[in-house]
Amino acid sequence: MQPGQQQLQQDDLLDRCKNGDTKAFKLLYEQYAKAMYNTCLRIVNNAGEAEDVLQESFIEAFKNLASFEHRTSFGGWLKKICVNRSIDQLKKRKITWIDIDTTENDYEANDYNEAEEAELELKVVHIRNAITQLADGYRTVLSLYLLEGYDHEEIAGILNVAESTTRTQYMRAKQKLIQLLKKEYEQTGKIYS
Repeated sequence: MQPGQQQLQQDDLLDRCKNGDTKAFKLLYEQYAKAMYNTCLRIVNNAGEAEDVLQESFIEAFKNLASFEHRTSFGGWLKKICVNRSIDQLKKRKITWIDIDTTENDYEANDYNEAEEAELELKVVHIRNAITQLADGYRTVLSLYLLEGYDHEEIAGILNVAESTTRTQYMRAKQKLIQLLKKEYEQTGKIYS
């Protein structure tokens, strides 16, 4: 199918949803549910919560479909809703965000060695497993930045924190991720097999 045809089909599907066509709602849900669930799961790190957030996100999207403007794709708009709902879910856990401007560095610069990082040559699945072990704040910023493609300014806006905070969280998340992977390798000689 050509991209233009795909967009016409998408627009038709959205129009049908706006007119209350339940089959169109189902088709739209089926088209986006898996990708949006993965987005939610990467942020909340809990399958049950991710399913709840996904359902709430679709409900919100369907309720507000009339306000959807075609300045962005429907998928992009829905993803933003999913990310915001996931962040709301995390806020219920009372996450503490660490701002570099208000804390001292609690790590040694020598603990981080780029050569060691390059030597590890990990598979994506191993890294994802390690990401799930990160604290909520670290995992959220790392996921939004690396996996969802947001920049630090956008992440700061989503989380309602300073941009320096997102940069700190990202830097520390990366360091913690490397430590987790290195520790697993040292203990087992293999990484998350």
